[in-house]
Amino acid sequence: MNTITVEEVKARLDAGEKLNIVDVREPHENAEFNIGGPLIPLGKIQAMQIDELEDLKDEELIIYCRSGNRSGQACLILDAAGFKNTKNLVGGMLDWQAKYS
Repeated sequence: MNTITVEEVKARLDAGEKLNIVDVREPHENAEFNIGGPLIPLGKIQAMQIDELEDLKDEELIIYCRSGNRSGQACLILDAAGFKNTKNLVGGMLDWQAKYS
């Protein structure tokens, strides 16, 4: 697992880059605010219900949550499942909203 900052992700999104981003928060958190990407709550990843991510095993996969804790756990699980390039969004949506809202 590597890390990536909200500034890096925002700059890449603003430049029009297509990123593989995944939200591992709960549905109510995603409904309040999100930056796109599919919602796959951490519980599903812990239960290895990750079929929709299988095609991304060799791709960069940026995982985000509220603060960076759950996304870090998700990265570790995905790394153990053979994913090659997971990145934890440091500071999560709290940091994103503090800087860009």
